[in-house]
Amino acid sequence: MAEKPAEVFARDVEWRDLSDFVESPAPGLRIGVVYGRRRQGKSFLLRRLARAASGLYTMAVEQEAQPALRRFADAVARVEGRSPGTFTPGGWETALDDALRRHRLVVIDEYPFLLKNAPELSSLVQSVYDEWDFRADGSSARLLLSGSAISVMSELLSGSHPLRGRAVLDMCLQAFNFREAAAFWQAADPEIAFHLHAIFGGTPGYRALIDPPVPGRVADLGPWLARTVLNPSHALFEENDYLLREDPRITDRALYHSILAAIASGAGTPSQIGRQIGRPDRALSHPLSVLRAAGFVRPVQDVLKQRGAQLVLMDPIVRFYNTIMWRRLADLEERRGVEVWAGSSDTFLTQALGPHFEDLAREWTSRFAARECLGEPVGAVGRTVVSDPAGRAQHELDVVALAAGEPLFAKNARVILLGEAKYTSQPRTVADLRRLEHVRALLTGRGVRAGDAALAIFARTGFDADLRREASGRRDVHLVTLADLYGAGAF
Repeated sequence: MAEKPAEVFARDVEWRDLSDFVESPAPGLRIGVVYGRRRQGKSFLLRRLARAASGLYTMAVEQEAQPALRRFADAVARVEGRSPGTFTPGGWETALDDALRRHRLVVIDEYPFLLKNAPELSSLVQSVYDEWDFRADGSSARLLLSGSAISVMSELLSGSHPLRGRAVLDMCLQAFNFREAAAFWQAADPEIAFHLHAIFGGTPGYRALIDPPVPGRVADLGPWLARTVLNPSHALFEENDYLLREDPRITDRALYHSILAAIASGAGTPSQIGRQIGRPDRALSHPLSVLRAAGFVRPVQDVLKQRGAQLVLMDPIVRFYNTIMWRRLADLEERRGVEVWAGSSDTFLTQALGPHFEDLAREWTSRFAARECLGEPVGAVGRTVVSDPAGRAQHELDVVALAAGEPLFAKNARVILLGEAKYTSQPRTVADLRRLEHVRALLTGRGVRAGDAALAIFARTGFDADLRREASGRRDVHLVTLADLYGAGAF
């Protein structure tokens, strides 16, 4: 495997998969698809892959078909040290085949730009692929197609698309996880790291747009944000709109903005969203499908009930825009970013930090709990709502983890962790533990195998003395602070 360049942060798994794809000894043409949201580092990674493999990397731009074809041919010439115009291909099929014969790896970045004015291109790629099957010399080549329009890229290998069944690599480049993001931003304090992640998520490209250093204290965030994402002159001020414009299927942006704002405010089902924006929920089926396919929205699944999923926003910066910025755009245009931030603290706490803390508790459970506290593999992680007829109550659990291999929604599922996550200024108490014990008993009484489930309490500000004392004598209770989420070795 080619050694990962030192300038590539994290991405060990992705680099290994890409290297395996390029270095595979299989003969013929192999196709890979790499996609992900804007600023995730796809181009950065693929440029270095092409360099390590002595391959050809070219990035498409928005052009008409013929200029785009000439640009591709000139990229081939340039990498070979020749002048633009050296190659004059008669069409895409000839250009692709010639490039693949000359370079074992060809990377075409921003592939959707080419499809816009040459929709036949994927069929031509299929034709080139099929022709390589008939080559008798045993030669091989690799073609990587990359793009940021997730709904376009994810459909390349689906349905009746020409490339279905022909690609061996299907990679969605995700944001850094929250621990990686903290290290990438060099945020040594977990509270600062958490706030940064609640605003920017794990998207690595945002750091390059912001001058270092990051604030060392939460109290310093206001002036820093006023100079960056809350500043109308800063590139990130319009990031929400840029992300929406990236997907060609999002045409009625007013509707999509309204849906995102409703979800950001806590509406988690089509009916709740419909009530907020004044549309029947059946009219939201298509736009919600588009938002999910484009990576804006995801469901947090109720792992015990099939109909209990709650929709949440995937991008923290989209949530930040819709909870903090859009209501105060006029003030922000007047450069009142510090005042806007100061006046939005309650909203940011309830609509951003609280939900984000729950998200990180679930992510920690999925990624790290097996090694750091449970001692066994973790399966699906989500949430659930447990009815309590005797107590005339509904108990919402923020974190529910099934054992590895357990199916979703099974009536007798084996649950290995039940948890509650509260980002509040008050320490958690024994009452929180008693509630979890009660819910565990309710589930066990209904046939769910939860009797041995660990009980986890996630808290921002810690735990009172009585709770710490009881937890210290029990193996089934885990008290998890913000520092624990980020891990002692995260920085």
